[in-house]
Amino acid sequence: MAWEFERRQGIVADQLIAAATEIRAAHGGQTVAIVVGSSSHATHRVVGSVAVGLARHSPVPLVIVP
Repeated sequence: MAWEFERRQGIVADQLIAAATEIRAAHGGQTVAIVVGSSSHATHRVVGSVAVGLARHSPVPLVIVP
């Protein structure tokens, strides 16, 4: 299992999706997944969170850890 770290700027969910898409394209048949923690902040239930944005738009498997 390979791990990759990189620093990006922008909307977090968009950048995670972009990175996952690029990694998937570069590594052909390998599985790429995103793992994030859920937010317990009340505001995020109203306006959304990174996890919610990823759940709606992620093209790769997504694991949301409570």
